[in-house]
Amino acid sequence: MKRKDDKKIAQIFQAALRLVAEKGLSGVTMGDISREAGIATGTLYVYFKGKDELINALFAACRENSVQVSFKGYNPQIPFKPGFKNIWLNILRYKLQHFEEVIFMEQCYHSPFITNDTREKALQLSAPFYALIDRGQKEQLIKQADTGLLLTFIIGAMNELVKQTHYSSITLNRSRINTAFDLCWDALKA
Repeated sequence: MKRKDDKKIAQIFQAALRLVAEKGLSGVTMGDISREAGIATGTLYVYFKGKDELINALFAACRENSVQVSFKGYNPQIPFKPGFKNIWLNILRYKLQHFEEVIFMEQCYHSPFITNDTREKALQLSAPFYALIDRGQKEQLIKQADTGLLLTFIIGAMNELVKQTHYSSITLNRSRINTAFDLCWDALKA
């Protein structure tokens, strides 16, 4: 059996991301994706049995990438707040630089396309975030609230900031970034 080409998978994923950002998850077909990727629809079906499989594979890949980027340069030996800010800034940069992935993942979280297995994998990939919040709570630096709720607040506020920046003429300069972080930190701190 012929080995699947990683470059072609990347091409398919990029096409799907562009289309989902433009049309929404439900509005995209396998035919649309194959045309956008510049490949035959039959070739697309060699790589993915259907739209659900493709969406789940792309979601898992995006989620894994976002977690890896989030913790880049994080050192658990440094004080909590600077480490937290490093991760927060990494997430913000990722979301700004990979806006189509952000829109895609946001749609997937609320979609019937995502299987329970994929949701479970995404939850497992979130373990470092839960550990980070747990550390902050153990050090009595952040509120003793439900970790899922705290993460929802952090990511939800950041998603809105990124969308505001992307869809408007508002510039996200260093001052605005620092203010956004300070607002987040003030809301979380114990």
